[in-house]
Amino acid sequence: MNPLIVVVAVAGVLMIFGAGVALIAGSRSEVDERMDRYVSGSAQVVAVEDSPASSRPAVGERVDRAIGERSFTKGIKTRIAKSDVKLRVSEYIALRLLSAVVVGGIVFFLFDNVLVFALIAGLLGSFIPLMYLNFAAKRRLRSFEDQLSQTLNLWVNALRSGYSVLQSMEAIATELPAPVSVEFERVVQEVRLGLSVPQALNNMLKRMPSEDLDLVITAVNIQREVGGNLAEVLDTISFTIRERVRIKGEIRTLTAQGRLSGWIISLLPIALAFILLLINAPYMSQLWVREDPMVGPIPCGWLVIGVGLITMAIGIFLVQRIVDIEV
Repeated sequence: MNPLIVVVAVAGVLMIFGAGVALIAGSRSEVDERMDRYVSGSAQVVAVEDSPASSRPAVGERVDRAIGERSFTKGIKTRIAKSDVKLRVSEYIALRLLSAVVVGGIVFFLFDNVLVFALIAGLLGSFIPLMYLNFAAKRRLRSFEDQLSQTLNLWVNALRSGYSVLQSMEAIATELPAPVSVEFERVVQEVRLGLSVPQALNNMLKRMPSEDLDLVITAVNIQREVGGNLAEVLDTISFTIRERVRIKGEIRTLTAQGRLSGWIISLLPIALAFILLLINAPYMSQLWVREDPMVGPIPCGWLVIGVGLITMAIGIFLVQRIVDIEV
């Protein structure tokens, strides 16, 4: 039997089994489910639509509810909330399985039905959705930090105009663009649902792990406990954040060439290998055929590929560490 068919069949059976377990699992009340979307520190922001209380939830919601309450999915929820990608936990897991099967199948046919390469490629392919979420989370966090200085200016002006802290956050959620407006709107909604302001702000810090935001939240919490002029404190913090953002921008500009050179040099061997594979497949296939010379049970070509990939990964890691300058 074709090994690829076995892999696809196993993945399909696992997904069907998970759906079956979810359908027979008990469900929480609809009110608890709706409130958890807002007051949970790691839940993603979703729109809540009115529906009759007697209606049964969709199959996707039941599957997500069944596996979303497990301990191993907490990290997935946090990662999805940070990236603000509209995905359920079940959809994310399904995407990882699908990505593994697709990448493994492509490599299986490209490399003359070598099952070992297909399994390795499938394992690496399963990390593609994870890499996308991490990339989206970093991009969203960078955008949030770039808007934070403007946010503090509006916050200070609102406080000096006589607004309370919560009213100032409502103004931020209304006037500023995403992702700042989305996060502050979430804070306001959580406070309205019964959370305290420090708890709601700490939940935002979990979704946006920014050092500048941590400084702002600390100042707000201290002011609520001991009093003081919050507008002046936030004004000082705003100046500090503006200078930090300016310095970070200059550093990114100065290190852009080094980062780009590191990626080009590291990925050039992979691109060259695929080009040679398209031009002369029999020549390149000598790297992964199981024939002499052998090093024990492992062909020399496999060792060359493994050593090359490891050294490339080390090079990418070192280049990124060199150009990653903390401010």
